[in-house]
Amino acid sequence: MSSNAPRLTALDALHRSLGATMTDFAGWDMPLRYGSERDEHLAVRTRAGLFDLSHMGEITVTGPKAAALLNHALVGNIASVGVGRARYTMICQEDGGILDDLIVYRLAENEYMVVANASNAQVVLDALTERAAGFDALVRDDRDAYALIAVQGPESPGILKSLTDADLDGLKYYAGLPGTVAGVPALIARTGYTGEDGFELFVAPSDAEKLWQALTDAGAPVGLVPCGLSCRDTLRLEAGMPLYGHELTTSLTPFDAGLGRVVKFEKEGDFVGRAALQEAAARAEENPPRVLVGLVAEGRRVPRAGFSVVADGKVIGEVTSGAPSPTLGKPIAMAYVDAAHAAPGTAGVGVDIRGSHEPYEVVALPFYKRQK
Repeated sequence: MSSNAPRLTALDALHRSLGATMTDFAGWDMPLRYGSERDEHLAVRTRAGLFDLSHMGEITVTGPKAAALLNHALVGNIASVGVGRARYTMICQEDGGILDDLIVYRLAENEYMVVANASNAQVVLDALTERAAGFDALVRDDRDAYALIAVQGPESPGILKSLTDADLDGLKYYAGLPGTVAGVPALIARTGYTGEDGFELFVAPSDAEKLWQALTDAGAPVGLVPCGLSCRDTLRLEAGMPLYGHELTTSLTPFDAGLGRVVKFEKEGDFVGRAALQEAAARAEENPPRVLVGLVAEGRRVPRAGFSVVADGKVIGEVTSGAPSPTLGKPIAMAYVDAAHAAPGTAGVGVDIRGSHEPYEVVALPFYKRQK
């Protein structure tokens, strides 16, 4: 087997038995869809969907100075995260460019799990390892130690409750607790990337198939379906959630991406990128950067990443993600546009789709917000 063959998750055979269309994603063979991506999308919005996310990169950081290391290596204040809670944060270069966006779970007093995007897992591991020099902390590559299964959608709490005695009602958004699901030891996290309530279950790869099957059986009466990466993308797009490589890149700082709130200058000690990020914050105050906005098509043509956003014959921005929205029934996009054209309802904005300027409405993100 050649070294550049795609990696397989613990659920690979199961996906194929379900007739999934597979695709290479960040070096992994992953299910793109099982049937209709629109049906999968709407199942998550109205019932529940089951996802294999085992391609995500888990990195464990332990030791007396684990918190200090993460405060130095990342832009957030990780030391202030309580045990059992999680935080969305970023890791930046010295020049402030975003290397990846991350979720960090504090599993114990001196133990954290950093979850990186599949495409950046090695970059994040290398950066954390390098930045650990001088700290009494250990950075461990745990990508092979976990399979990750997500159940998302309004029916997901009921489905999971039928399989665990863990206190799901007491589990807040962005929190995690160890428990047993269908007899399988798991870290149960109330996180997700769909805009719906839901859970992500970190388990041993050898337990993944048993857990998937148990969730499938428990969810069958309420209409749970397996879901691929295609609907994961349209769900996160409707929810206005950034995707690394599209809305976030090394050429943007968190302030350029409208996510300056994740940078915590008030935390103790220096952190990688601090000086550059302070400059970026000051720049953003004086001269607002392009703003990430939502665009809703008036016609049927779908905008794609890289297409120009135009007004009065001039280029005023660029589409970062675009797709048909099953919930809105129209094509939508996220785009960075000049501040002067960023207000919702701004007239005269279009997208250049192969030479034709198609009209779009500028809207505030997200496109979709679930009813609590």
